[in-house]
Amino acid sequence: MGKNLGFLSFGHWSPSPQSQARSAADVLLQSIELAEAAEQLGLDGAYYRVHHFARQLASPFPLLAAVGARTKRIEIGTGVIDMRYENPFYMAEDAGAADLISGGRLQLGLSRGSPEQVIEGWRHFGYAPAEGQSDADMGRQHAELFLDLLQGKGFARPNPRPMFPNPPGLLRLEPFSEGLRERIWWGSGSDATAIWAARMGMNLQSSTLKDDETGEPFHIQQARQIRAYRQAWAAAGHARTPRVSVSRSIFALVNDRDRAYFGGRTDVDHVGMLDETTRAIFGRSYAAEPDVLVEQLRQDQAIAEADTLLLTVPNQLGVAYNAHVIEAILQHVAPALGWR
Repeated sequence: MGKNLGFLSFGHWSPSPQSQARSAADVLLQSIELAEAAEQLGLDGAYYRVHHFARQLASPFPLLAAVGARTKRIEIGTGVIDMRYENPFYMAEDAGAADLISGGRLQLGLSRGSPEQVIEGWRHFGYAPAEGQSDADMGRQHAELFLDLLQGKGFARPNPRPMFPNPPGLLRLEPFSEGLRERIWWGSGSDATAIWAARMGMNLQSSTLKDDETGEPFHIQQARQIRAYRQAWAAAGHARTPRVSVSRSIFALVNDRDRAYFGGRTDVDHVGMLDETTRAIFGRSYAAEPDVLVEQLRQDQAIAEADTLLLTVPNQLGVAYNAHVIEAILQHVAPALGWR
């Protein structure tokens, strides 16, 4: 089945001499350049991780707006914005502006968040769960408010003597971007949150990490999660067809440099404790000669279930090498699997 193919960059930087991205400026500028290169190669999406208090990409909207201004066709997204940290009102303005700059190409992935660099970092941003609430509940509450604001309904009473004339009725946040509400995704780590995302009318993002709910191989658990999501979507009676993405590290070994970086590794799923109570499973990476890679990927049930595949890229190896990684997938792997 045909697939939307995008890249997902974690945006790491390091002062190490081995890194092509040694500063925040390097990562931000290279993130824009990689989106431009990916668009020229025919890739469908440029997606970026969001992590606070880390040498990685953080506030996504300046980057998304810059990519939107420098590209014409490629989808621009996140995977994922930690909603525990977000002011939904300010975020709705930022998202509306970035979406209008890009001509309606934003695909925003949100989530309740993942293990982070600091203890309860959201508290430093001024947020705390209400009595009887968990931080995950707070993240989902912020997301629900954000989704509500994206509908563009007026809610704020106008000043009777405003600086500028107002339209009639209650006022909404501006700038408003029509259609953005349908391009919001939820990054889900469990079957239950995937079902919640379906009920809320969000697309589904599933990464290479999820709760280990059955002990089966990762791709089988993830495929089951996707099917549960689609069933819940149908039951909710939404009018449109939802989108589902999965992310994978996939490297086609086509030259000596590829083999030096990624060859000779046999990769398997890994299981471990994400925190004190959560047993998680981390899906395998793929790195092989193209014909072997095609056969391995044919067995991945979750990739088969998804309509969108995000290729995680080793951004510290530089724009030119990452463009090569993308081109190798597009040339040697995607056609054989019917993704193109």
